[in-house]
Amino acid sequence: MTEIIAILNQKGGCGKTTTAVNLAAALAIYGKKVLVIDMDPQGNATTGMGIEKNKVTKTIYSVLTGETNIKDTILNTEISDLEVIPSNIALSGAEIELSKEVGYHTILDTAIEEIYEEYDYIFIDVPPSLGILTINCLVATDSILIPIQAEFYALEGMVDLLETIKLVERRLKSPSPIKGILLTLYDSRTRLGRDVYSSVKNYFGTSENIFKTTIPRNVTLAEAPSHGKPCIIYDNESSGSKAYLKLAKEIMDKDNSEGE
Repeated sequence: MTEIIAILNQKGGCGKTTTAVNLAAALAIYGKKVLVIDMDPQGNATTGMGIEKNKVTKTIYSVLTGETNIKDTILNTEISDLEVIPSNIALSGAEIELSKEVGYHTILDTAIEEIYEEYDYIFIDVPPSLGILTINCLVATDSILIPIQAEFYALEGMVDLLETIKLVERRLKSPSPIKGILLTLYDSRTRLGRDVYSSVKNYFGTSENIFKTTIPRNVTLAEAPSHGKPCIIYDNESSGSKAYLKLAKEIMDKDNSEGE
C-alpha cells in the first residue's frame, strides 16, 4: 500500500526539508520506490536532490494550474528508486490563482491519484505557512510527520499548527493522523536536549507518537544540500546519514507491524 506522508511545521529551521530529502533517500536505499513532491516555493527540496530549480519549466506549480500532467513533471535523481516533482518561486503565485478555483483544496489530491500506485511512499515537503498550498497538502496526505528542533522555542506555534490540522479534518472531512514527531538537532548529552524531549512528550501526552530515532545536529546534513545531494550520498558514514537510515527502518518496521 502506498502511503502519502506530509512533512509539516510552519516554524523555520526545524529540519523539515532536510527530513523530506534524507528520509526519502534512506527509504529508497532500502529498496522502496519513493517520490518527493516539493510544495514549498523556496524549492529547497528540489535543490537538495540535485535539480536546478530555476531551469525547470514543468513543476508542481504547472500541475496545480492545469498546464502540465503530473507524470510529465517527475524527475529522476542520483538514487534509482527516488524521484522528485520540483518546485521553484513560481509556486508562490499559486495561492491567489488556486483561491479562484472551485474545489481548490482537492487539486493536489486529484493529481496524485494518477501516480499513486507507482510508489511505496510519497513525501510532500509542505511550505512553512498555513495557506492554500498547505491545505492542499493536508487533504492529499495519509499522515503527517512533524519535525521539531530540540531548542528552547521548539513548541512555539504548535497550537496553531495542530488547530489547522484539526480544522481541515473537521471541515473538509479529510483525516490526517500524526505519523510521528521527530526530534531534530538533538543532543541527549545536554540538559536542553533532555528538557525539550520531556516537554514534547508532555505536550503530546504520550511517547507513542514520538519516533525513537532522533536526528543529531550534524554539519554534514547542512553541507549536503549545497552539493545537490542527500546526505546519504554525500557522506554515508556521517551521524546524520545513519540517523535517517535508522528512522527509515523504524518507519518500515512500524508499517509492517500495522499491516499484519
